[in-house]
Amino acid sequence: MGRYYYQRYLKLKKAMQQIPFREHFVNDGDGDDEDEESRAGAAALVFVCAPPSYHNKRSSSTTSRTKLLSLLLLSLLSCTFILAPHAFSLFSFADSFGAEDEGLVAADVNAPLCSSISNGTICCDRSGIRTDVCIMKGDVRTNSASSSIFLYKDTNGFINYVSSMVEEEELQHEKIRPYTRKWETSVMDTIDELDLVAKKENATANHHCDVVHDVPAVFFSTGGYTGNVYHEFNDGILPLYITSQHLKKKVVFVILEYHNWWIMKYGNILSRLSDYPAIDFSRDKRTHCFPEAIVGLRIHDELTVNPSLMRGNKTVIDFRNVLDQAYWPRIRGLIQDEEREAREKLREKLTLSPSSDPSFKIVKEVQGYQSKKPKLVILSRNGSRAITNENLLVKMAEDIGFQVQVVRPDRTSELAKIYRALNSSDVMVGVHGAAMTHFLFMKPGSVFIQVIPLGTDWAAETYYGEPARKLGLKYIGYTILPRESSLYDQYDKNDPVLRDPSSVNEKGWQYTKTIYLDGQNVRLNLRRFQKRLVRAYDYSINRISQNCHHQSQ
Repeated sequence: MGRYYYQRYLKLKKAMQQIPFREHFVNDGDGDDEDEESRAGAAALVFVCAPPSYHNKRSSSTTSRTKLLSLLLLSLLSCTFILAPHAFSLFSFADSFGAEDEGLVAADVNAPLCSSISNGTICCDRSGIRTDVCIMKGDVRTNSASSSIFLYKDTNGFINYVSSMVEEEELQHEKIRPYTRKWETSVMDTIDELDLVAKKENATANHHCDVVHDVPAVFFSTGGYTGNVYHEFNDGILPLYITSQHLKKKVVFVILEYHNWWIMKYGNILSRLSDYPAIDFSRDKRTHCFPEAIVGLRIHDELTVNPSLMRGNKTVIDFRNVLDQAYWPRIRGLIQDEEREAREKLREKLTLSPSSDPSFKIVKEVQGYQSKKPKLVILSRNGSRAITNENLLVKMAEDIGFQVQVVRPDRTSELAKIYRALNSSDVMVGVHGAAMTHFLFMKPGSVFIQVIPLGTDWAAETYYGEPARKLGLKYIGYTILPRESSLYDQYDKNDPVLRDPSSVNEKGWQYTKTIYLDGQNVRLNLRRFQKRLVRAYDYSINRISQNCHHQSQ
């Protein structure tokens, strides 16, 4: 910023040199004192901030020296009044980057870098490995045709008068790709890049706003790995919550690489984070004007929220509460539809069977019995990493005492239905993969059993095991033996693929993906797996009993 003002000074100096003027303005005794003083005042206004070398030093009279000193003093005072606001702006700008003097205390220790900046400035936090985030504050205007967001700064005073005679000056220029996988060059190259430009507003320019918003905007991309539920939540939905929740829904989401299906899928969640419809940045050619813009999303870790980095110490449980608020209106509708359907079926049955009272009693008893049994949800996979003896697993779980529901999520599945199934479950079982992201739908205190195929130990723990514990779930990892993998029939028993998966993973991601993710199914050793299910059952029964005891008090 200091360099900016020095450059402005040089431009003013050059402009002033080109203005015709008399060689000296001091009184030489030949002219009228009042006229000379008027010209001296005008000179002070024209030469504000100019160095002393601009003034004639050849006069030897005392009066001339006195007038010269007066002129220099007036120039100094003028310079001080003009530059003072900018000097304060400089200090404020430095403070926004976290600079602290001795004795100063930050207003919010949890506030991220660039969370508080001066009007008319752009602050970019590029310190993170996962993402860049830029903040623009002031007169923010979109220009989708040039993939740009402009910030116009109005400078008052004489500097504004001079700059209005030339073209708009670019004060700052930043580039950003608003997606949360900054370290992964291959995918970041596919994300649209935005130009963030701060300009000195020309007084003669005619900038217009097609749509004026009185709340901030958050710009982000739904490109990249969107289409995979893990990435949709980890790279998009959770970072969106982290970035915008403190705005309390008074925010507009502006989306790059906008997908209608994504809006349909996550519209319920978006409505809990914003009171306004989302904007398709590329297709909406109107100029949208905002008082502030956050470009890019903040991200903490895999599928979690770090309370130490959040205003109000929000946690991943607070995020889950947002999911509750988002899906329960739809879930209540589903429950009402099912109850109405069940009553109609029962009515038909009673009509066909005259001795229907016992039947109705039996139905009610069965419903009551089922409601007391712990519910186990199996997230079933098709294709790779499927449980090939899933039907036997279902039977064994029912024999243990579980009420079992098999859920097969895909890209077209309505999230509210999946949420309802898992929100009401006591235990979830599934093989490592993107669908395990749905553990976020479970109530804290529930049990999550992740079946871990060969070669996926680190990923299973990092992406799902550790985050599940942070949500408050009881996590059980079931690492399969080589005999439980379909790879056992494809490779020699001494092959590193079976004996030393870590050495295969060290060869690179493509080996891991081809062999362990795309080429492997699971046939559970049911006797071995049964121990985990029994533990989960006993834990769930005790938890249900405790809940019933608390409710009865």
